[in-house]
Amino acid sequence: MMASRNQNRAPRSPSTKKEAVDEAPYDKRRRLAASRTGGAQPGNSTRRLPFSSVNNRQDASAAADVNSVEGSDSGSVEFTKDEVEALLNEKLKSSKFDIKKRLEQLMDHNKRLKICIKWFQRTEENSLVEQEKLRNALECSEKKCNDTEVEMKTKIEELDAINSELRKTIATLEEKLAKEESDKLDAINLHRREKEARDAAEKLHASVSTELEKAKQEKLIADQRVSTSEDLYNRAQEYNKSLQQYNSKLQTDLETTSESLKRVEMEKLTIVENLGTLRGHNKALQDQLTSITASRDDAIKQKELLVNELKCIRVELQQVRDDRDRQVKQVQALIAEAEKYKEFSGKSVAELDNLTFRTNALEDTCSSQRERIRTLEHQLAAANEKLKMADLSTSATRTEVEEQKKLVQELQDRLAETEIKIVEGENLRKKLHNTILELKGNIRVFCRVRPLLPDDGVGTENAVVSYPTSTEALGRGIDVLQSGQKYPFTFDKVFSHEASQQDVFVEISQLVQSALDGYKVCIFAYGQTGSGKTYTMMGRPEAPEQKGLIPRSLEQIFQISQSLKSQGWKYKMQVSMLEIYNETIRDLLSSNRSSNADLTRTDSGTLGKQYTIKHDANGNTYVSDLTIVDVCSIKEISSLLQQAAQSRSVGKTQMNEQSSRSHFVFTLRISGVNEGTEQQVQGVLNLIDLAGSERLSKSGATGDRLKETQAINKSLSSLSDVIFSLAKKEDHVPFRNSKLTYLLQPCLGGDSKTLMFVNLSPDPSSVGESLCSLRFAARVNACEIGIPRRQTNMRITDSRLSCG
Repeated sequence: MMASRNQNRAPRSPSTKKEAVDEAPYDKRRRLAASRTGGAQPGNSTRRLPFSSVNNRQDASAAADVNSVEGSDSGSVEFTKDEVEALLNEKLKSSKFDIKKRLEQLMDHNKRLKICIKWFQRTEENSLVEQEKLRNALECSEKKCNDTEVEMKTKIEELDAINSELRKTIATLEEKLAKEESDKLDAINLHRREKEARDAAEKLHASVSTELEKAKQEKLIADQRVSTSEDLYNRAQEYNKSLQQYNSKLQTDLETTSESLKRVEMEKLTIVENLGTLRGHNKALQDQLTSITASRDDAIKQKELLVNELKCIRVELQQVRDDRDRQVKQVQALIAEAEKYKEFSGKSVAELDNLTFRTNALEDTCSSQRERIRTLEHQLAAANEKLKMADLSTSATRTEVEEQKKLVQELQDRLAETEIKIVEGENLRKKLHNTILELKGNIRVFCRVRPLLPDDGVGTENAVVSYPTSTEALGRGIDVLQSGQKYPFTFDKVFSHEASQQDVFVEISQLVQSALDGYKVCIFAYGQTGSGKTYTMMGRPEAPEQKGLIPRSLEQIFQISQSLKSQGWKYKMQVSMLEIYNETIRDLLSSNRSSNADLTRTDSGTLGKQYTIKHDANGNTYVSDLTIVDVCSIKEISSLLQQAAQSRSVGKTQMNEQSSRSHFVFTLRISGVNEGTEQQVQGVLNLIDLAGSERLSKSGATGDRLKETQAINKSLSSLSDVIFSLAKKEDHVPFRNSKLTYLLQPCLGGDSKTLMFVNLSPDPSSVGESLCSLRFAARVNACEIGIPRRQTNMRITDSRLSCG
C-alpha cells in the first residue's frame, strides 16, 4: 500500500458525516476526546481494564433508549456455547461501499456482544454465589470432621501411649537380639576370613615357588645366550683382524705397483728416441696398469662391505649386552620378592595360631547367646499378641474417619467441577477479548523477561523487575524499579523468566493459525542488545525444548495443512529471508553473497543488484530480485534457516558475545485452494527479529561496529516516529524514513494481525534501556491500525499447488 491508510477510504458526503456526528451521543464524543488527549501524553502507559469496568463505563455513556433495550434483552436472553461462537464468527453481509448499512450492522453486532457479555457476567456471578454456598457447606462439614478428629485423637493418643510402651519393650528386646546376632555374624565372618587368609597364603607360597623355578630356568637360558654372544663377538674380532691383515697386504701391493709405474715413466723419458720400437712394450704396461686399478677398486669395495658388516655385528652385540643386563636385574628382583614372601609366610603362620584361639573363644560365646535369643523370642511373641488387641480397637475408629473423608472428597469433587466451569468461562472471555481487540484494530504486545545469566552477577535480593499478583494485573502486569521508584506497565501478556519456549508459543499459536486462514500476520521482537530476542524467535533448533517461535510456527503450519487435506485443501508455500544491514537489503538465500548489497559495485565498476521494496494495491509487500524458494516440508525450511543463520551479520560487543547486527525478516507466503468449494485464500506470515538497541557508551563499538550501531539506532528511532504518528492519528506517517519502517508499512498501517514481543534484561545496569523499551511498547499497544481483512480474492491454479 503506497499511500497511508486514510487515503484508501471512500469519500463521504458532508451530509452523511453530519448525520454520523449527530447520532453519536454527547457524552461519548467527550470521552473520545479525553482519551485522545490522554494518549498523546508521553510516558503514560495504557492500562487495560477488566470487562466489567469497560461495560459499566460504556453503559453509563450510552443513550437511555439503548440501555432500556439492552436491559430487557439481557434479562431475558440466555446464550449457549454454540450461539456465542456463532456470534463471534458472524461476518458482515453488506457491500464494502454501503458504509451506512455496515455501520448499522456493526452497531447491532456490538449490542448483541454487550448482551452476551452481560449474560456471561451474570452467569459468572451466579457461579460465584454457588461457589460461596459450597464453601459454607464444606466449612460446616470440616468443623464436624474436626470435632470428630479431636475425639478420635484423644482415643488414639491413649492407644498410642499403650502402643509406645509396648513398642519400647519390643525395641529393647529387638536391639538385644540384633546385637547378639551381629556378634554371632562377626565371629562367623572372622572365622571365614581366617580360613580365606590361610588358603591365600598357601596359594601365594605355591605361586612364589613356581615363579622362583621359572626365574632360575630363565637365568640359565640367559647365561647360555650370553656365552653364545661372547663367542660370536670373539669370532667377529678374529675376522676383523684377518680383514685388517688382508688390507695391509693390498696396501703393500699398491706401493709396489706405484714404484713400478715410476720406473716405467723414467724409462719412458730416457727412451724417447726409441718410441716406435717400444710402443708394444708401453701397451703391455698400460694393460697391466688398468688391471691393477681395477683390482684396487675391487679391494676398496670389499673393504666398505666389511666395515658395514662390522657395524651390524657391533649393534647386535650391544643388544645382546642390554638383554643380559635386563635379565640379571629381573633375576635380582625375583630373588628379593622370594625373600619377602618367605618373611610374610612366617608371619601368616603366627597369625593363624592366634585366629584359631579366637575362633574357639567365639564359639563358646555363640552357644551362650543362642540360649538368650530363645528367651527373647518368647517375650516378643507375648508382645505381638498385645499389639493385635490394640489394632482391633483402632480399626473401629479408622472406619469412622474414612466415612468423614469420603464426605470431604465429595465436596472437593463438586468444587473441582465448578473450577472447570470457571476455566471454560475464562477461555470464552479470552476469545471475546481477542475479537474485541480485532474489532478495535490494536497492535498486541507481549512482554518477556529473560532469566539472569552468570555474567550478570546479581541475586534475587537486587531484582529490578517484579510481577503484580492482583487479579486484574496477574499475567498481564510488570513493575520496574529504578532509584527507589516503581514504574507499572500492563500489556496483553507478560512472561516471566520462568516461562518456557512452549509456554510462549501456546499464546501465539492461534495468531499463526490465522495465516493459514488467509490473513496477513506479523510478529516482531524488539528490545535492547542481549535481552533474548533471537532466542525467542529462533531459539536453539537442535534442542527440541528450546526451539523458538519461527521453527515452532512452521511445524504447526505444516501439521495443520496436512490435516486439512482430508477437507479438500491444497496449499503452496514460499519462503524468503532477508536482512537490513546498514540500511541496505541483503538476500540471505542468494547463492552469490557478493550481490547481497542494496547497491553494490563489482571490480569492473558496473552496478550490481538493487533490491527495492514495493507495495501493491492489495497491501502485499514485495522485494524485487529477492530469492523465493518453494518449500514442501519442515526439513527444507530448517536447512534454509541454517543457511540464513550462517549468512546473517553477527558481531561481538561489550554487551553481547554474539550480537545481531541487522534486522532479520522471515516471510512465508501461503496460497490455498479448496477443490470442493473452490474457495481460495492467500496468507502471509512475517516473523521479524529486530537488531538490539544499544548505547555507544555501553557497547564500546568502534570502526565497523560503530557504523552498524548508528544504522540500527537510526532505523529504530524511525520506527518510534512511525508509532508516534499512528498514536496521534496524523495524516502523514513517515514510513519512508527507513527501509525497516517501509517494509513494515502493511503491518503497522494496514489490515494485518500484528504482535510485538518486547524483550527485557533483568540486569540492574540495563534498567534504563528496559524502561525505554516498555514505554515504547505501551505506545505501540495504544496504536489502532485497522480491522484485519481476510484475503480470498487471489486466483490460484491447481498446477501451482504442487505441495498440497
